[in-house]
Amino acid sequence: MEIVKNDGPISAEEIASRLSISKAAIRPHLASLTLSGFLAARPRVGYYYVGKDRNALIADIFREIKVKDIKSVPVVIREESSVYDAIVTLFLEDVGTIYVVDDQAILQGVISRKDLLKVSMGNNDLSKMPVGVVMTRMPNIVTVEPEENVLEMASKIIEYEVDSLPVVRPLKDDALEVIGRVTKTNLTRLIVEIAGWG
Repeated sequence: MEIVKNDGPISAEEIASRLSISKAAIRPHLASLTLSGFLAARPRVGYYYVGKDRNALIADIFREIKVKDIKSVPVVIREESSVYDAIVTLFLEDVGTIYVVDDQAILQGVISRKDLLKVSMGNNDLSKMPVGVVMTRMPNIVTVEPEENVLEMASKIIEYEVDSLPVVRPLKDDALEVIGRVTKTNLTRLIVEIAGWG
């Protein structure tokens, strides 16, 4: 890349010659640098430096990765379940958010740690109180669909200040089937994998 940056436009043959390797050996590297946006090429002119900045490259990577590629299994509970059951589920599954669904996995609501903490601070009988009393209901729930990209997902997490989003499949009559979840942990794991530390 330094050769192209300093002496471009320059042909693949000349780059290979300066590096004392064959043109065939350098071709995949030039293709990778071109696809990444660092270099561009024109027939009969050669390679030249474009210099796409690092932030644009990272944004491109996150636009290519879909929510369906990083989602995990959702933790769900039924609306008739008790707040006590929700607290137990939260701790057993080690999650920060539980999705409330009906018997067909249609999203009814969301319960966060904060919701459960608030209701447990009173003198309520948590084993008799249904989760429907404390959950956030539709349509006040932010969701994400499998084909949305990771950059869109991350933007929603930041904008709405939530720890996770239900991954949903839209059905008829505006029903949303819960098919997964994405969390800050999914996003962090992806960053580590992309960086090659995983």
